[in-house]
Amino acid sequence: ALKLRAGDKHCLVARSKCYLKLGDIENSLKEAEASLQNDKTFSKGLYQKAETLYTMGDFEFALVFYHRGYRLRPELQKFKLGIEKCQEAIVNCIGSPSSVKLENKEDLCFLSRQAESKKANQKLQIKLTKDQKWTRKQEPVRNPKTERQLLGELYADKAYLEKLLKDEDLMESSTKQGIKVADLVLSGISYLDTRSEFWQQQKPIYARVRERKLRQQRWIRDKKRKPAEVGRYIVKSMEDIDMLLTGDSPEESCKKAERVLKRIQGWPDDEVPNKNELIGNLHSCIGNARLEMGQMEAALQSHKMDLEFARQNELPDAVSRALDNIGRVYARIGKFQQAIDTWEEKIPMAKSSLEKTWLFHEIGRCYLELNKAEAAQNYGEKSLQSADEEGDVEWQLHATVLVAQAQVKLKDYRSAIMNFEKALEKAKLIHNEAAQKAIITALDDVSKSFIEELNKRREETTVYSLKDPDFSSENTKGDTFEKDREESDQRTENQEDEKQ
Repeated sequence: ALKLRAGDKHCLVARSKCYLKLGDIENSLKEAEASLQNDKTFSKGLYQKAETLYTMGDFEFALVFYHRGYRLRPELQKFKLGIEKCQEAIVNCIGSPSSVKLENKEDLCFLSRQAESKKANQKLQIKLTKDQKWTRKQEPVRNPKTERQLLGELYADKAYLEKLLKDEDLMESSTKQGIKVADLVLSGISYLDTRSEFWQQQKPIYARVRERKLRQQRWIRDKKRKPAEVGRYIVKSMEDIDMLLTGDSPEESCKKAERVLKRIQGWPDDEVPNKNELIGNLHSCIGNARLEMGQMEAALQSHKMDLEFARQNELPDAVSRALDNIGRVYARIGKFQQAIDTWEEKIPMAKSSLEKTWLFHEIGRCYLELNKAEAAQNYGEKSLQSADEEGDVEWQLHATVLVAQAQVKLKDYRSAIMNFEKALEKAKLIHNEAAQKAIITALDDVSKSFIEELNKRREETTVYSLKDPDFSSENTKGDTFEKDREESDQRTENQEDEKQ
């Protein structure tokens, strides 16, 4: 490209970048200066020259060219960043006025030693003579710990190269290209020395130590979270977990709860108010999410951990919550007796009539599933009583239906029909069409069973009366059966009208 367009400034900048990448700083600087020869305001040339000077360790000159570029093109962020890194490197080298105090305790012989050291390093960059190929010039010995900090991962490479220098046979050998191995090893060591000197100027060890201390102080300060921040984090996290669960995202809710649980468990007790109560609550949230995901055993385990935390820390409300959830899991997996035992343990902890209504209803349903109709009817009546105290029509409907279903099991059809009719009125009151249809169907089935029962009893009475004529004239049971049958027929007609 330069052959076609000699002196093209863009090409010169590109070649300067390549030289810089290769570590050829001298040619990189020449190319950058050549790009500015005809146009002193060429921003890319100014930036490349500043970058090259910065890499050379001439931070003050680099700062000058960064400033020139920034004045010409203030909208370019790279000039601003260059100014900042140059200023930081200069401060790291000489220290800030507030942190550095000069004291004249010794003579100034260290200046001559510094000059000698620099001169020795410069000589290493010149092609070594035959006498210098085997041994390196004596240099100021740098503390291995300091050098390790400066070179970082490259320290092992330098140690390896220095070990190779001791192998005289290897140093005598040459590569296929005819280059002495000794020259390659010494040039590598020289490069690492140059880089360590640059890094020492850019960020000296004392600056690194101070920076490390500042980082540790910030870490300690950040670690000690403010109570308000902790409170906000907990409230926000619990809201998110609940929102995900109610929003049909139980898997995301479970993951969020597990992350929050792990984080809070790592915090000190004095930073988290009611830490044990919160951990139990998170186990409860995880259990509810797993229940929605169909992971019954995992859900049961989480709720049991919630119960264990609650009992260990004497948290009655948390114990009540855990027993409630454990009973629900048992009921879902068909272990009705375990669900009953768990919920019956919770009964003394129920605080409101509404809570008792739900609890009695669920226990009654479990007894119904176990074909223990009398117990189911008993708990259904308790649930209805609590629902009446609360004035909750919907729970009155559920409790009445439970009582009616238990009475059907007990073959008390007359009472069952009466309760189903009451339940139908409740369903109409809250405009629950699905419940109305289900109750009408149940009424139809109960009425048929009731009629069959009446017919059977009538036949038995007729047979008995034929055997004992005096009994038939004295006993009026036949009339009662006939009346019951007429009432049942009338109810059946009413149900048919409601269906239509």
